[in-house]
This record gives sequence, C-alpha cells and structure tokens, in this order.
Amino acid sequence: MKAEIKVPAVGESISEATIGEWAKKSGEFVKRDEVILLLETDKASVELVAPNDGVLTTQAKPGDVVKIGAVVAFIDTEGVATAGMTQPTKNTDVQKATQGPALAISATKLIAPELKSHLSPATKRVVEERGLDASQIKGTGKDGRLTKADVLGAVASSPSPSPSPSPSPVVGGLGATAANYSTPLPVVRPSGGTRGERRVPMNTIRKRIAERLVQSQHTTATLTTFNEIDMSAVNTLRERYKEKYKERYGVSLGFMGFFVKACVQALKEVPEVNAYVDGTELVYHDFMNVGVAVGTEKGLIVPVVKDADLLTIAEIEQAIRHYALKAREGKISVGDLSGGTFTVSNGGVYGSLMSTPILNPPQSGILGMHKTEDRAVVVNGQIVIRPMMYVALSYDHRIVDGKEAVTFLVRVKEGIEEPSRLLLEI
Repeated sequence: MKAEIKVPAVGESISEATIGEWAKKSGEFVKRDEVILLLETDKASVELVAPNDGVLTTQAKPGDVVKIGAVVAFIDTEGVATAGMTQPTKNTDVQKATQGPALAISATKLIAPELKSHLSPATKRVVEERGLDASQIKGTGKDGRLTKADVLGAVASSPSPSPSPSPSPVVGGLGATAANYSTPLPVVRPSGGTRGERRVPMNTIRKRIAERLVQSQHTTATLTTFNEIDMSAVNTLRERYKEKYKERYGVSLGFMGFFVKACVQALKEVPEVNAYVDGTELVYHDFMNVGVAVGTEKGLIVPVVKDADLLTIAEIEQAIRHYALKAREGKISVGDLSGGTFTVSNGGVYGSLMSTPILNPPQSGILGMHKTEDRAVVVNGQIVIRPMMYVALSYDHRIVDGKEAVTFLVRVKEGIEEPSRLLLEI
C-alpha cells in the first residue's frame, strides 16, 4: 500500500512552501515518525515525518515551490529498499548476529550510534553551528535518536566559555551582545502540560453565523459611526420604579426596552436605516421588526421583536425576556429569528467598552450598545462624573449616507438622555 506525503497547512496566510532538504533518499527505507523532509516557508521551517514504515519515493526536488496540500512523496509499505539503509528483516535477533557471549550486547547499544549519525536537518544544523560531538549527547527520541531539544539542552547545560578580552559588538544599542541572540533555550512545559489541539465540528448555528458574517462583509459597504450617551436619566428611572415595574409587568426594567423604543423613534425619522438594497432597487419597510442579539451556549442568535413600533417599553421587555428564555432552553424557532428589519446588540453585558457591530444582511443598520462607565464629562461648563455609554451604528453606505447615520444616532442619544421624549414621541 502506498501512503501519500502531502504538504501540511502551516499557517492561515501561507499558501505554498519550498522543499528545503530531504533527510532520506528516494528508494530508502524509512521508519514511522522518522524525519524525512525539511520544508521552508516565509515564516518557519517545518519537519515532515514518515506516517508509517516503508520505502520512500520522492516527487519533488530541493528548491521546488509546492502548494499546500500537494503530494511530494509516497511511502510504499510493501516496497523493497533500493538505496541507503537496508530494509530490516522481521524478528531480527541482535545476540544471534554477534556470535559468542562476549559480544552479546544490548540492541540499544548497537542501534543508538547508528541512529545518531542520521540527524534531522534542524538537529544537524544546530550540531554543526555549535561544533558539538553528537555521539556524546544522550538522545531521547525514538530508539535513542537525537532531537533538536536534546542538542539545545546539551548547549544549555555545558559550561560557558571564558569571555574574550576584546569587547563584543553591541546589538540594538541596549548593551546586549551578539552572543545573546543565539538559538533560544528549549521551553520546558509544566508537569502534565500539553501543546495539543482539538478539532470540533461546527454546530449548525455556528455554521450559519459564519456564513452570515462572511456574506455581510462581502455584500455590503459597511461603515460605523459613534456617539456617547449619558445614562443618568435612565438609571434614575430604573432605580425609582424597578420594584413597582416588576410587580406590575413581571419583568425587570432593563436598558433594552428604552433602547429599542429609542431606535423605533429614530427609524421613523430616518427610514433608510430600516430599508435594504435589493439589486438596483431600495426596499422600504412600513413596519419595524427589531432583532435583539442574545448570547447562548451554542452561539449568538437574534430573535426578532415583531412590530416593535406598536409596543410599549413594558411589552418590548416582555418580548425580549420571552425570546431569551426560549433561546437558552433550545426552543427557539426559525420564525422567531426571521423577518428583522433592524438589530440591537448589547456587548456591554460582557464588558465591551466599544466595538463595530457587523450588519445582519439584508438589513442596513445595527446599533451596538456597550458598557456603562463613570467618566468625567463637561456639563454646563462644569466637569462632572456621569455614567456614560459609547454607542455605535454600523450601516450600509449604499443606502444610508453619513448625514442620515449621524442623525439616527443623535435621535437615539436624545431619547435615552431624555426618556420623556419616548413617551411623547418627539
């Protein structure tokens, strides 16, 4: 059976690599996990190892530029070696090969010196640069083979040479000598620590989120504008009426009801933010379905508060709580997530101070709320401490101009800083 040796993915931005040096010759027998090739990229050198025992057949020469995923060699698990190391026979008995008890030494002692002469390219380079004797270094690799870490460890444990009477050149103007910039010491991870990785399949929700985000970046001309809001008035209202409000409506008086209501008022004045682009046409909605982003264990979802322009603040809060509970119980339906014309996302619940939210196509606007923080601001010529929140409006510049976007955000700011405007709809 022939096993393919492919160029592995070595980084998100790397699409090709260069064949650096073959550690084994074509036609040579190689063992599983034995280094066979050194790949060179623009960021690092990568060692490829044999996936199984067999005879190596190379398909590329040193210096060749190969694409990620390209086949550069084969290993024939049933082949016969034609070059280099002789293919080992099964059930090799070292003691039988060494006639007499005086020569009955362990297999490890016979194998180790031979293996130490077959160094990987990276290990060989360090040995040659440091002028080391590989036979004097204990190998910890398979069958006593020397690894790069073994060589670097030997360098670290060896006594430092006497300083030269002549001054060393200064590097970087910081008093560090060129000798300080040698190959770094091997990192020893804490006991039990690993540097492994796990592959976990995306769940359906995460796949959809990924598709929508990429679609948004590719199909819209997104721009973001910012403002800040003094939350003093809303905080005072919440503190004064929170108990009576919960007693009457069964939900807590939160920020989202105020912000959705403020967005509804702003959408009435700037209908472009509630519209979308369809080919060469602009589609305007005569209703306002506001999506509210909700974080769940499976990912971010956006249930939609239908006809939010017809609801009171209490009814908006009740709808948001209803959808949040359904989402966290895994009972949210497709209908609950569809039909939105505008979205509100509150990253402040996670501590975000400022962000640029991504549009939810085909919508043309999304409001990002953030963490409320006490900051020094100027009010009527005086420096005072106020609870302030940064807000961001991301919008599709194909349909919404800067003037409309700024106007929308200013109207939201006015509605939150003077909640009476929301009741009077002015």
